[in-house]
Amino acid sequence: MGRARNAVKAALAEAGWPSRVLVACSGGPDSLALAAAVAHFARRGAVGGHALEAGAAVVDHGLQAGSDRVARTTAGVLEALGLSPVRVVAVEVRQSGEGPEAAARAARLGALEAAAAEWGATAILLGHTLDDQAEQVLLGLARGSGTRSLAGMRSVRGPYVRPFLSLRRDDTVEVCAAEGLEPWHDPTNADPRYMRSRVRTVVMPFLESELGPGVAEGLARTASILGQDAAYLDAEAERLYARLVERRAAGEAPGAVLLPGEEVRALPGALRSRVLALAIVELGGSPTFERLSAVDRLLERRGSAGPVEVPGHVSVRRQPRRKDAAPGFEYGKLVFVSHR
Repeated sequence: MGRARNAVKAALAEAGWPSRVLVACSGGPDSLALAAAVAHFARRGAVGGHALEAGAAVVDHGLQAGSDRVARTTAGVLEALGLSPVRVVAVEVRQSGEGPEAAARAARLGALEAAAAEWGATAILLGHTLDDQAEQVLLGLARGSGTRSLAGMRSVRGPYVRPFLSLRRDDTVEVCAAEGLEPWHDPTNADPRYMRSRVRTVVMPFLESELGPGVAEGLARTASILGQDAAYLDAEAERLYARLVERRAAGEAPGAVLLPGEEVRALPGALRSRVLALAIVELGGSPTFERLSAVDRLLERRGSAGPVEVPGHVSVRRQPRRKDAAPGFEYGKLVFVSHR
């Protein structure tokens, strides 16, 4: 319990000591242990010498029979711990091309952000543990993801704060037992239809048995190391992008941004891909690895000048050489256009 409370205190310090926080709680051991640790400080009205109010939100996805009952029971436990206000939010999970897990996550985060905004909370606390981090990194490796994905979840990102990334899942079970709490165990966590469930119940135990203990800690440590590298590269790419980007140039459609081909081409690959991705994201696109590689090839000035279509209704082309070019026209600029 002491480790859990210290983890909450450290995370709130990293987040800048938010005075009003919302705990996301499903009723499972991870989020229930987090709620108990936060409630310890909320009952005192302060943490680390800083004022603290803590409420909670229970999201009912409606995907299982009796989910409304579980949500109401969890809300009652949270109120008994001293969290206030406690809201139960029912959401509709709309299936998308990314699968049921992604659809449920999108619905949940939308509900949490709305609940936080309604109450005026500036931080949303999530109960992800070191085990979740390890599973995230393993999935990223299997999918061939880049540095940012392999860096896993950040302890603080925007309004989201994850205090328990240094605690194991077994630790949260022990916290609940010490507090006399009976967590709900989500049956989908062991459902082999979901990839993350297979990683949790089959892949990770197999790796631990074959490679010895410490696999989860090693994967989480990898995320921590890569997280620092990714943060530096992201910041450098954003600095370069701000200097290079040209928005809504004369003669281009509204919603277009341009990048100078020669300067972008000269960048190291790790920065070049990030700068190209920032242009796509600014226009609402989704820069997949395959599409980013196609955009990058436009800089080689060989073959087609585009356009390259990117998910999210964004196209990218290279400006062609023009005999009648106006003064200031630069051959080879990359033009990113939104077609929404």
